[in-house]
Amino acid sequence: MSISATQISAWGNGLALRLTKPMARTAGVAEGSPVRVTVKPGRIVIETETEPTLDQMLAAFDPKKHGGEVMTGGAVGVEAFAHGDA
Repeated sequence: MSISATQISAWGNGLALRLTKPMARTAGVAEGSPVRVTVKPGRIVIETETEPTLDQMLAAFDPKKHGGEVMTGGAVGVEAFAHGDA
């Protein structure tokens, strides 16, 4: 983690925060990158908003939480052939 000083500037009718190239590179963002902004009194948090990769989703899979799902009905359609039920 790096800490850098910067300042808020006027931009049209709003305000803007300028990130230096080293800041953007460290955060892994570029122009157009989606971000999530959380605002609380005296605090602004900007986080990258990225879709998880398949590897990240598989790493987060918890068999105890998600492994007990079963189909309660009989085979219907194409899956009947996959199980040899047809």
